Amino acid sequence: SVKGVVGIFLGEDFISVNKNDNTKWEEIKHIVISLINDFYADGKEFVVDENANKELSDLNEIEEKIVKILEQKIRPVVARDGGDIKFKEFKDGVVKVQLQGSCSGCPSSTMTLKQGVKNLLCHYLPEVKNVEAV
Repeated sequence: SVKGVVGIFLGEDFISVNKNDNTKWEEIKHIVISLINDFYADGKEFVVDENANKELSDLNEIEEKIVKILEQKIRPVVARDGGDIKFKEFKDGVVKVQLQGSCSGCPSSTMTLKQGVKNLLCHYLPEVKNVEAV
């Protein structure tokens, strides 16, 4: 844990670092770079990969469609902003997702959910009525 750093999020082709507002990048840059180098030097792999949602087994047909849309149309966009989105559940018309990385907790994440994700899922799947973050 580095003072001033909220989190470091390692994706396959991006790295996202969240810091406190009152911390200057110059104060943490070298230690963050060092931590990332140590992580990969130890032979560890990126944390988020294409198979992030594969752990979900026994999905019904609508859930499989939701995961497919998230994987193909939404994750690439969220990843460009240094984040990730994971399917959690679908119940009573509500899709629950988990936002990670720089997306989680940022003010635009609520707008991302409401406008982008909800509109896209509702467009392709009439069964979807709403999207919530968990």
